[in-house]
Amino acid sequence: MSAPSPPLPGALAGLAPLLDHYGYLAVALLVLLDNCGVPVPGQTILVLASVYAGTGHLDFAAVLLIAAAAATLGNSLGYLIGHTGGRAFVHRWGRYVLLTPARMERADGFFARHGGKVVAVARFVDGLRQYNGIIAGTTEMPWRRFALFNLLGAVLWTAVWGTFGYVAGANIGTVYRTAIRYQLWFAIGLGLLVAALLLRQVLRYRRRRREDTDAAASEESSESTESSESSEGD
Repeated sequence: MSAPSPPLPGALAGLAPLLDHYGYLAVALLVLLDNCGVPVPGQTILVLASVYAGTGHLDFAAVLLIAAAAATLGNSLGYLIGHTGGRAFVHRWGRYVLLTPARMERADGFFARHGGKVVAVARFVDGLRQYNGIIAGTTEMPWRRFALFNLLGAVLWTAVWGTFGYVAGANIGTVYRTAIRYQLWFAIGLGLLVAALLLRQVLRYRRRRREDTDAAASEESSESTESSESSEGD
């Protein structure tokens, strides 16, 4: 006999009827959509389903497996969207949102070096979870590299939030609010790290441009000197 469900905080309580009616299908659909650019409460439904599993209403292993598969598939669909239409969108509309070709080139370079890490941890940050697959596809991150880190990120995200919901059980209200608060600090820290990496790339780019300009000026001056000496010799 399954135990009664614990009292749920607002966000979780609002999804309870959906999970009661559709069970694993609700988990699969919301997690998939949440990972391919649609702002739905995929993470919340994962936590709620894990709480239900902890009280015997659902099978915990099935929740984890379905959520991990849906997260992987959703992010892969996002990658496909970015890969097939992202570049055309940037070339057509990028200038209206300050996404110039030069900035897109820097984004390509950033994802070439750090894309795997971004894809692996992005699910833990709202916003990045929904769009990192699209960004990876738009910047033409190699599919095999993306697929590896996509699967790794899906498994980590599912395991962390699934275990959190399962273990929290009757204390889910208090624990969930605490976790959300720490998630905000994690998102801020990650945002600052990304900003620092981008700033470093901008500074490197400017330094290279300055060095190239100085080298070109030096070469031009050298050629001018040689031409002058040649003229004097004649």
